[in-house]
Amino acid sequence: MKSTPRSIGDTAARFGLATHVLRHWEDMGLLIPTRDAAGRRLYEEDDIVRIAVILRAKAAGMSLDQIAVLLSDDHGSKRHALLQEHIADLDRRMAEMERSRAMAVHAFECEAHDMTRCPGFRSTIADVLEGRAPWPATA
Repeated sequence: MKSTPRSIGDTAARFGLATHVLRHWEDMGLLIPTRDAAGRRLYEEDDIVRIAVILRAKAAGMSLDQIAVLLSDDHGSKRHALLQEHIADLDRRMAEMERSRAMAVHAFECEAHDMTRCPGFRSTIADVLEGRAPWPATA
């Protein structure tokens, strides 16, 4: 059973997006909705799936250019390399989040008046203090 195509407004609303976002993704080649006789965009189930993939990939930190490679039929080896790099990046970010969580849990549970002087708390940031952990620049 085939689903009924959705308008750009309905599709955008389904995902909590502005319609211009879907138009931008179309301009980038990430989406190719069909058109009705009046030229209005119609989003079919395959388009809905692609939008969900784009949103999940963006939430995971991928750029639209990376997502374009991910969704392309023409970039098999490039897609594989991109995904290997992305998985390594996710692993690094998850490890940093685990360290950050440990720091926050200790700070929450710490009874020290000044937690930055607490040896247990300091152990959660030892890698940064000793220069063993690269610290990302913030803008």
